[in-house]
Amino acid sequence: MTQNLSPERLVATSVLVIGTGGSGLRAAIEVAEQGVDVLAVGKRPRHDAHTSLAAGGINAALGTMDPEDSWQQHAADTIKESYFLADPRTVEIVTRGAEEGIRDLERYGMGFAREDDGRISQRFFGAHTFRRTAFAGDYTGLEIQRALVDRAERLDIPILDTVYITRLLVDEVADADGTVAPRVFGAYGFDLLDGTRYLIHADAVILAAGGHNRIWRRTSSRRDENTGDSFRLAVEAGGRIRDPELVQFHPSGILQPESEAGTLVSEAARGEGGILRNALGERFMQRYDPERMELSTRDRVALAAYTEIAEGRGTPNGGVWLDVSHLPRETIMTRLPRVYQAMLELQMLDITKDPIEIAPTAHYSMGGVWVRPEDHRTDVDGLYAIGEASSGLHGANRLGGNSLIELLVFGRITGRAAVAHAQGLDAQRRSAEAVRRARAEVDDLLAADGPENVRALQRAIRDTMTAHAGVVRDDEGLLAGLRELDAIEERMTRIGIHPDIAGFQDLAHAFDLRSSALAARATLEAALERRETRGCHNRSDFPDLDPALQVNLVWSPSTGVVREEIPPVPAEIAALIRDVDTAGKLVE
Repeated sequence: MTQNLSPERLVATSVLVIGTGGSGLRAAIEVAEQGVDVLAVGKRPRHDAHTSLAAGGINAALGTMDPEDSWQQHAADTIKESYFLADPRTVEIVTRGAEEGIRDLERYGMGFAREDDGRISQRFFGAHTFRRTAFAGDYTGLEIQRALVDRAERLDIPILDTVYITRLLVDEVADADGTVAPRVFGAYGFDLLDGTRYLIHADAVILAAGGHNRIWRRTSSRRDENTGDSFRLAVEAGGRIRDPELVQFHPSGILQPESEAGTLVSEAARGEGGILRNALGERFMQRYDPERMELSTRDRVALAAYTEIAEGRGTPNGGVWLDVSHLPRETIMTRLPRVYQAMLELQMLDITKDPIEIAPTAHYSMGGVWVRPEDHRTDVDGLYAIGEASSGLHGANRLGGNSLIELLVFGRITGRAAVAHAQGLDAQRRSAEAVRRARAEVDDLLAADGPENVRALQRAIRDTMTAHAGVVRDDEGLLAGLRELDAIEERMTRIGIHPDIAGFQDLAHAFDLRSSALAARATLEAALERRETRGCHNRSDFPDLDPALQVNLVWSPSTGVVREEIPPVPAEIAALIRDVDTAGKLVE
């Protein structure tokens, strides 16, 4: 072990928020508005968080367009679209609290699209019974992030950009009945630019560090985000993961350039009349959903494209064609401006003239850290998880527009819960041994001088997950994936770390690799256990839905996969569950 030569800063706060995307900032704002000290840390600049990429919209049963809409109907649509794996209590909390979430954004100065009379515009999006998706052009997430950053700055919330959290600090604490359980007392990390260490003491910690879809080769997440950080941090602290196998694949990620593979072409391209064709020029959705065609559900379109490619009718690069060139140029320039600009910049492709080559891409982690529905507490006392880091709302298929409202509702609730926890402590126990281990972990990695390259191993995990746990899975492939992962983990014991003048990215990549390996194992083992086809989870060897598997699968390294029963749907919501007419709608 080398001696720690990097400077170390000690920071203390009441509530620490890890992640500065929409969920993290909303939680930090709530804590600050309660008059309590809060610190937010993120590994990328706050304006560039993953939330800023969200395009479509944000859901709430405001009734501005369809007065008959209600939170109960929103809940019913969410549960049905989840293939009945969503937690009904979580769903009720989000749909009941959605309008307040929208009002919060208005209070922060967000500019929603509005009707001529001033009402917030709402449109159909996904399998919604009514128009309940509010939006700001095709950059809703960007506007939400801007509004939250602005509010955070007005509240003088301290935000540390480019700080990478390596470990949550926990101590074992005995309850009144003598039961010993982990309690969080802070976190450890380092600055990505200069290596400065951070020892952060906190009474409560909110984990908002995203999902795990970067562990696939094609993904809508950018480099170095959504690598499973939340999974690893929670599990190493004593938490569990729920439904890691339930990953939403978006139908339209680009293939070129390789460095940008998986970048999304907005589904608005299909919504405006885009046509999908295979390499033979066939409009292949006629085979899979002749009524809805390109307006079919996200999981069905992704499966259709995957099948065309797998059966040899894909493009030379392993994709299919998405063509909007038949649309009026004015339509493209006014309705699809970001798509037009992005394809020009990335490929010098003019979509008014030529089709886009696309393929299914890993897009959204519908599972995540196990949390209680009421306040998103984890198994670790004082630790909470929100946003894509958490689980419970989406089940086996996310209803389009629900992820953005989720982060607002639970950001508010969890911020208040963290404050209550911090203020309810008689004293905060800390563990010098936990801090020593966190320091030693970083020291040992910095001293690692093995022959294995961290980036190459990260790519190996992505190749394994793409080959064996993609859109379609089977027993043989998942077992092969686990064997490959065993070999990768063995190679991980011989990595070399080389910080250089560019900063400490190599050290961050080593922790990303550990996170990805843990997330991959959880996903493969849970996918092996879910021997059915349900929503986003397609098993070619088990093509039917199994009523006995209408359960959540909860994973930890010590227990493996455990089945967890889902509470019954309240009668007032169950009565509203029905097939939604999707004629003319883009179903996400």
